[in-house]
Amino acid sequence: MKPGLPVVYLTVFIDLLGFGLILPQLPFYAEKFGATGLWVGAILTAYSAAQLVGASLLGRLSDRVGRRPILLLSLAGSAASFLVSGLADSLWLLLLARALAGLFGGSIAAAQAVIADVTAPTERAKYMGLLGASIGLGFVFGPALGSLLAPFGFGAAAFAAAGVAAANLVFAFFRLPETRAAEARRHAHARLAFSNFVDALRHPSIGRLLAATFFSTLAFVAMEATFALLGEARFGLDASRLGLVFAYVGVVMVVVQGGLVGRLAPRFGERALATTGSLLMAVSLGALPLVPSLGAALGVLAGLAVGQGLTTPMLSTLLSRATDADEQGGTLGLGQSLAAAARAVGPLGAGWLYDRAVGAPYATSAAVMVLAAVLVGTARTD
Repeated sequence: MKPGLPVVYLTVFIDLLGFGLILPQLPFYAEKFGATGLWVGAILTAYSAAQLVGASLLGRLSDRVGRRPILLLSLAGSAASFLVSGLADSLWLLLLARALAGLFGGSIAAAQAVIADVTAPTERAKYMGLLGASIGLGFVFGPALGSLLAPFGFGAAAFAAAGVAAANLVFAFFRLPETRAAEARRHAHARLAFSNFVDALRHPSIGRLLAATFFSTLAFVAMEATFALLGEARFGLDASRLGLVFAYVGVVMVVVQGGLVGRLAPRFGERALATTGSLLMAVSLGALPLVPSLGAALGVLAGLAVGQGLTTPMLSTLLSRATDADEQGGTLGLGQSLAAAARAVGPLGAGWLYDRAVGAPYATSAAVMVLAAVLVGTARTD
């Protein structure tokens, strides 16, 4: 394992674990203040909306000031947001807390940049996959622990998350190394400009990979937003069984990203895996509303999880390989911003389509993933 990477993986895992602690209770706590469905949606969307701005800026700043300060700033922002969540006595404060978390939610982009700093391009996919596994484990264990804290109230979960984030900040302060050389940071000083974002989007390869990142997140979020309705209508799934289904999807993704990606990438290449993953997602999404039983649905969901588990780290790797060393943080941060944008608008669009036809969000998402596969296949990174 490369120096510093175990600390980065643990830092990101704990960061996502903290969010998972409050996630199960957040909508119900908002309802105590009289939240309507629109308010609950706004509170859940506030994170992604703020991250749309924060991730790209923090990623770009990490090129300029270093990865370590940005990761520490992100962890401090997480701790502060959880503390505000626990103290919140109104819907506006809850909304502010989630927006604050999103604004400082740059730990993933900075962690990706650390991986780009310390790995050779040919081995980067393996370590991006392990980062994806760390993120997935945070989302698997966080809600489970959050459910155990549910009897003690939302405040207990929020303050526990704040404590976890604060402990993570202290741990990272003493153990997290800086991986970006001082000379490289000085060189990037003059490159901190809005034109960098425009240039990235206009780049023939980077722009296509960024679009594929947006589309793959959009398609997966569409499934997350509507499968509860589909599962209840077709298979009689209740909330507890639905939670187990999503945990199952998360475990499959962790296994793929943590175990298979590192073995498959050297043999087949990042582009081939990203294209295959995108097409597998397209087939799975198109088939999901057509399956006759829950068992068949679980098989299709496994295919979807494998596709997503291949696509996400491969897109990050390809983005990194297509980007100059001085622009790694900014480009990877822009990728996280576009993923956040997809998470913000995806549930609304998927819900609107579902109201018109049960299969509409899945057919649309399948078409989107075919387009993503085309974009990846035509993007040149070498």
